[in-house]
Amino acid sequence: MRFGLEIYSFFRNPYSGWSGDFCYDKSKTYWEGTDREDNLLRKIREMISWNSLKGKMLTAFIITAVVPSFVLILFSYFNTARIVRENVADMLQANLQQTKSSLDVWMDSYEDILFQVYMNDDIVEMVGEIEEGEEIELVSGQLRKTLRGMFYPKKYLKCITVITKSGHVVFYDLLTGSSTRTSWMGTVGMSQEELYEYFSQDNATRLLPTDKAGVFASETYYLFHIGHRIIDYQNVDKELGVVIVSIDEEMLREICAEDESADTFKFMVNTEGNMTSCREKELLATHVIDWTEDIEEREKRYGEYLKEQGLLEDKNAVVKAIREEGFGGDIVCVSSQKMLISRLNAQQRILLFVMGVTAAVLLLLIFIMTKNLMRSINRLVRTMKEAEKGSLSVRSEIHPSTPTEIQIVEAQFNHMMDELETSVQKEKEAIDSQRRAEIAALEAQINPHFLYNTLDTINWIAIGHDEYEISNAITSLAAILRYGIDNSNAEVRVSRETEWLKQYLFLQQIRLKNTFQCEIHVSQTVMDWKIHKLLFQPFVENSLYHGFKVEKDVYILRVEIEPGDSLLMIRIWDNGIGMHEETVNMINSGIYPESGDKNSIGMKNAIGRIKMYYGELADVRISSARGEYTEVMIQIPKITD
Repeated sequence: MRFGLEIYSFFRNPYSGWSGDFCYDKSKTYWEGTDREDNLLRKIREMISWNSLKGKMLTAFIITAVVPSFVLILFSYFNTARIVRENVADMLQANLQQTKSSLDVWMDSYEDILFQVYMNDDIVEMVGEIEEGEEIELVSGQLRKTLRGMFYPKKYLKCITVITKSGHVVFYDLLTGSSTRTSWMGTVGMSQEELYEYFSQDNATRLLPTDKAGVFASETYYLFHIGHRIIDYQNVDKELGVVIVSIDEEMLREICAEDESADTFKFMVNTEGNMTSCREKELLATHVIDWTEDIEEREKRYGEYLKEQGLLEDKNAVVKAIREEGFGGDIVCVSSQKMLISRLNAQQRILLFVMGVTAAVLLLLIFIMTKNLMRSINRLVRTMKEAEKGSLSVRSEIHPSTPTEIQIVEAQFNHMMDELETSVQKEKEAIDSQRRAEIAALEAQINPHFLYNTLDTINWIAIGHDEYEISNAITSLAAILRYGIDNSNAEVRVSRETEWLKQYLFLQQIRLKNTFQCEIHVSQTVMDWKIHKLLFQPFVENSLYHGFKVEKDVYILRVEIEPGDSLLMIRIWDNGIGMHEETVNMINSGIYPESGDKNSIGMKNAIGRIKMYYGELADVRISSARGEYTEVMIQIPKITD
């Protein structure tokens, strides 16, 4: 310890520490001397002289790299900025104009469907009959059938809704498949009356921006809507109702993606500053900017928003927007400067040539001046890597030709390994003693032979009364207890652990009155592999005690054991109550919430036991969805005879 303390003392106060010349004595593992003032002066001269590592690297770097690199960087920066300013704006403007044209074509096609509905004489007649109260149910069914026939020509059409003046709603919705509930009317933030007033106020086609419709068939849908007042040309002023066509936002996304490349992407924002189309679905319908009529200011705000969201890492990227009046908002295109690399080849050749010569000279100087230093460092690194693998007996061999700085590091490393080896050995002995004592204490709490003999007696009593179901349960319980108590930390074959699990689940089926289905799938490949006893039983028990607390038609518990890449993969899955996302994230991060249930086995103890046996080679990951499922994936090293 004296060596380490003296090193620390010197760097805190250079005028205290050793005295005399530096001299390393392998038998004492610390430095000794007689004249500390001379020592200090010599150390300062070494740090600033040509022969010191700091002096050599600093001089070589300034001469061969700093000055020319600085000049080249300035030249490259200004030249590149000029080229970007001349080309990017025109390119993006043309791209946006083409996207705008495509959007107009698509919107015209869907407005044509809208036109076919609000100008259709049959539909006008049926809406009129509904308004007059004539066989409303029959006419509504005929109208719904007519609306359904208009879906087939258009890929992104999801719903057609008719709202009459008197408040009747007739629709055909592909997402819900329901005749009583639409996928979108409850999500747009407007009541049925407000929707009617919005679309019936004039004879223009009106638009509702993109908003989340909901999750259908495990997929989240976002819709935007166009609507128009229904017109009876025999009486154009008569108010009958409105028709609303709901369109999947994916249409906008595909239009924006037509001319995208690896360095370019587009999105759309309405005049309220909300996202109406974007390749990141989670950003749809969120607020992007505060709208302003100054398009340059909007472009600036779009760039700031993208950087905040982590979608724009290139600080020199160009953001360009074009106003789309028909859709009501901006189409925004973002492009990085990578698209212009081909125009910078001439400059790159000059830069690469100069940098190549500079690098070659620098490498040559470093090689000449630091050959011995690198050899010493590499030797020390190899020694440290051996220590990292767990070899605590490894030591660094100190050569007289090694630079002074590296000798100090090697000496301190050797001293540290001496201390560490001693400490680890003592800790290992203490842990082993404690573990043996704890296991002995647990095994001593009850006499296993007394327990087995008692259960055997009860078993024969049950057989004597023809209670064979009770006998089978007692036999399984005795086998489970014998397996768990007898050398509880031992390794067994996967086949034996599987058989024990079947007996355990048999008892659980009896206890829970066959309220759940159990599936066990074990690959034949892993049957002879080794695993510690009761390794994943706590996770199975947690599924039974905590997972099946919600009412479902069928509870399912599934256990799968199969080989991986030099790993044994264990998957426990149930369709029970599930876990909150916050709880799952905490457990996967190593934070274990406390459980007040005395019947549960804490995740912390179960995972800690796996880590104790297999260390960092093991991994436990949990995924879950509240009310749907919980899955525990355990990976442990492959162990065979």
